[in-house]
Amino acid sequence: MSNSKIEYRPRIIDSVIKSRLKSSGALLIEGPKWCGKTTTAEQFSRSKLSLGDPDELSRSKLLALNQINSLLEGKTPRLLDEWQTIPRLWDAVRSEVDRRSSFGNFILTGSATPPNSDEIQHSGTGRFAWLRMRTMSLFESGESNGSVSLKSLFEKKPISGVSSLSVPDLAYLASRGGFPNSLKIKDKEASLAVARDYLDGIINSDLSRVDGIRRDPSYISRIMRSYARLQGEQAPLTRIANDISASEGSSPNVNTIAEYINALKKIFVVDDISAWNPNLRSKSALRTSDTRYFVDPSIAVAALETSPEGLLKDLQTFGFIFETLCMRDLRAYVEPSGGKVSHYHDASGLECDAVIHLYGGDYGLVEIKLGGSPEEIEQSAENMRALEKKLNPRQKKPSFHMVLTGANNVAYRREDGLYVVPIGCLKP
Repeated sequence: MSNSKIEYRPRIIDSVIKSRLKSSGALLIEGPKWCGKTTTAEQFSRSKLSLGDPDELSRSKLLALNQINSLLEGKTPRLLDEWQTIPRLWDAVRSEVDRRSSFGNFILTGSATPPNSDEIQHSGTGRFAWLRMRTMSLFESGESNGSVSLKSLFEKKPISGVSSLSVPDLAYLASRGGFPNSLKIKDKEASLAVARDYLDGIINSDLSRVDGIRRDPSYISRIMRSYARLQGEQAPLTRIANDISASEGSSPNVNTIAEYINALKKIFVVDDISAWNPNLRSKSALRTSDTRYFVDPSIAVAALETSPEGLLKDLQTFGFIFETLCMRDLRAYVEPSGGKVSHYHDASGLECDAVIHLYGGDYGLVEIKLGGSPEEIEQSAENMRALEKKLNPRQKKPSFHMVLTGANNVAYRREDGLYVVPIGCLKP
């Protein structure tokens, strides 16, 4: 373990890292910049190569030409931070894991995919374990009291809890985001600048550095703003192009938009959710497009150049931003243990915001409602019941139905089994 004197705020992924180091020769932790990968990895490492430091990177690139194995020397687990800046490290680690034939040798962290994958000769299968890290969920940042666990829903247990988060609180938390550095800033207005700085970094530097292709900052900004407006929607590239054209007065090229979005995925900024394809009674046409999301709601807020006050004046936009926040948290809660989150949308217009899948096959249906009024909750319940009726008898039934809310502060289970849970009560 690291002896860092900086107070460490535990992350959901911690227990998974500890377990994977006992079963894999090397562990790769990927995720967006500033989400806490390095700090978390330092808690488990005993030596470190910091390739995010320009001087260290310069020296290491020279060594990598002829003595790359010297970069791997050190107490284990050895942390190779921002390893993708020297792609040849991947094969060197793989070879060293084979030679040592032991577990827990290396932790690699990366905030982008390697710019030149031609330098990587082996997939790493059998040597590496992969983990995806996200910005902090409300439970990790301490804003959710954790009175209701997803695990308890899958076990069909009674629940209770009261969230202390108001709608203005949620507007602020969505705008601040889950970047660990923002939690250190006591002044609320100042804390909002972290996401704005993050967006500036993407526009002015990160998206061009990912693969060495110089990209137009103003074009990046237009795409990011359109993506923010389309959070929570299955928007094709043509719609993004039309949205940019209508609001910006330009005529973007769809192929260029696709290339820019692919670059955003490489630096883990775009975090789309795939469609669920269940076994249905009839051959209903399913919408298979991904749902558009950023990895953190604060990026969308910054791209829209709005604020907590602006969200409160535009509740429709706030509803989509709140959905992005909830998706971030749901994925943070289930992915470390092998689960995933998808969405459902068919040709009849029937939708389900989130389908939570656990490793092993159990799943739950989730509707997300910022307001959480009785009418909204009942409509959500009807939608989920309608979806369940469409399932083929051979399809496993959902373990639960849940409405995840913002304005409704009380967690409870209805007589029909539907769970109503405020996001400020939820934990893994």
